[in-house]
Amino acid sequence: MTTTAGGNSAFHNFANDFVHITDPNERRRLALEKIDNADFGWYHIRAILVAGVGFFTDAYDIFAINIGVTMLAYVYYGNSKLPTNTDTALKVATSAGTVIGQLGFGIIADIIGRKRVYGIELMIIIFATLCQALSGNSAALDVIGALIFWRVIMGIGIGGDYPLSSIITSEFSTTKWRGAIMGAVFANQGWGQLGAGLVALIATAGFKNSLKDADTIAMCGAECVNAIDKMWRILVGFGAVPACVALYFRLTIPETPRFTFEVSREIEKGAADIEKYINGYYGDAKQAEISALKEISTSGELQVPKASWSDFRSHFSQWKYNKYLIGTAGSWFLLDIAVYGLGLNNSTILAAIGYAGQSNVYTNIYNTCVGNLILICAGGIPGYWFGVATIDTVGRKPLQIAGFVLLTILFCIIGFAYHKLSGHALLALYVLCMLFQNWGPNTTTFIVPGECFPTRYRSSAHGISAAAGKVGAIIAQSAIAPLRSRGCPNGSCWLNHVMEIFALFMLLGVFCSLLIPETKRETLENLNARLHDEPLLGSSSSASEGSADKGNDLEV
Repeated sequence: MTTTAGGNSAFHNFANDFVHITDPNERRRLALEKIDNADFGWYHIRAILVAGVGFFTDAYDIFAINIGVTMLAYVYYGNSKLPTNTDTALKVATSAGTVIGQLGFGIIADIIGRKRVYGIELMIIIFATLCQALSGNSAALDVIGALIFWRVIMGIGIGGDYPLSSIITSEFSTTKWRGAIMGAVFANQGWGQLGAGLVALIATAGFKNSLKDADTIAMCGAECVNAIDKMWRILVGFGAVPACVALYFRLTIPETPRFTFEVSREIEKGAADIEKYINGYYGDAKQAEISALKEISTSGELQVPKASWSDFRSHFSQWKYNKYLIGTAGSWFLLDIAVYGLGLNNSTILAAIGYAGQSNVYTNIYNTCVGNLILICAGGIPGYWFGVATIDTVGRKPLQIAGFVLLTILFCIIGFAYHKLSGHALLALYVLCMLFQNWGPNTTTFIVPGECFPTRYRSSAHGISAAAGKVGAIIAQSAIAPLRSRGCPNGSCWLNHVMEIFALFMLLGVFCSLLIPETKRETLENLNARLHDEPLLGSSSSASEGSADKGNDLEV
């Protein structure tokens, strides 16, 4: 055995850690154990910030367009509301692009690696966001058509962020707090919604003098319209700022060691990348460091199944494996129907608390911003962080099932007692729905697909699951949403029945959740062995730590 010189307490000589290991399977196990057993540190916080930017931008955009449509209506339609079809098209466009991005980037990341595509989706988001902010009318194409096109493109970037950020975070996280770390990444959606509301509020206050004298829409003259036109462009364009800040860090991350080991099958590079990561350094290991490990002779072959299309079809054609994909995709599909449908209540809720329907242009836009901020701060943001705090102790499956049960009850109350509820009662129920959807299935449907599938197909399976969710969102926005005005074109007289439909979807979500496994505090390799019958090489303390949780998995 030949050791290499150098190394101290600050700069660990990791090559010597593996100098005595000749079995590539044992070397892989020991290297991954370093990540699984690592204490929570700065590198985990950095990963949360870098990965969370995409979800900040995703939520920022969705929240911004909900406020932006009011501004667009004033500028281009001389009204406080866009035509229903136009409003729906603007919102569905992003979801349609997201489906493409989730499937496409999810599959590509399993073929060529996470690192080689991570950052590209953020560049797409930045480019499309800036193009939206600079869109305008022309003889050939009006501004709404241009916005719809660029929102589809932006959606592709947003969609790519779902599987990539989830998988990269999962594969770099310590086992004990993996759920909390992934949940914290996803919880950036709450900050994105808050950020969009604050930017809209600041922009509105900044142009107050141009808006305050317009007591009616008819009184909103050239100066007023020009001010609102600037406001929506500022609101949309600002969404690119945090993405620009994080772009460098995404482009320079190392490949995840699990992909390097199990798909690329580069044992030495995976081991070197792990050591650099857990010692707080960014980027790939240097070639000299990898070469030092390559000088150590190895014997035997890596006992990890190779990825191929035929293997993918064969693996997921078996019920004992595909039930997990059905569970994750089905749960996300059912949830997103209600998550996006819940927004149908926004105008009613805001009116109930006096933050909607004002005739003065400034007051109406200002109150819309403030009202939405109240709702997200009351239920949305707390729900995300309650989920982060409990996901690794209570577990993913109990939180998801409990969340679906509570949402079923809440939607039943809203639907069947709608006409008997006061405005404040409706507000309370709405906030509770936001709380329990985020402190439950909205978080767990993102986390579980990033843990319960084999490394070679983890990104593809997550992309399929997430895409199923966005298909549910499209159905909610384009098919179910129009039902609320059935029989009353200018009202929402069928909204109570729509809530009853959502209650049924939440009940179906309870049963669909029985198909997902419990994954808390169990290494990804242990999960592969338990759920997909892959060989578990050696043993580790972190793997055995999760064995006690196997009983939580209800086999179907």
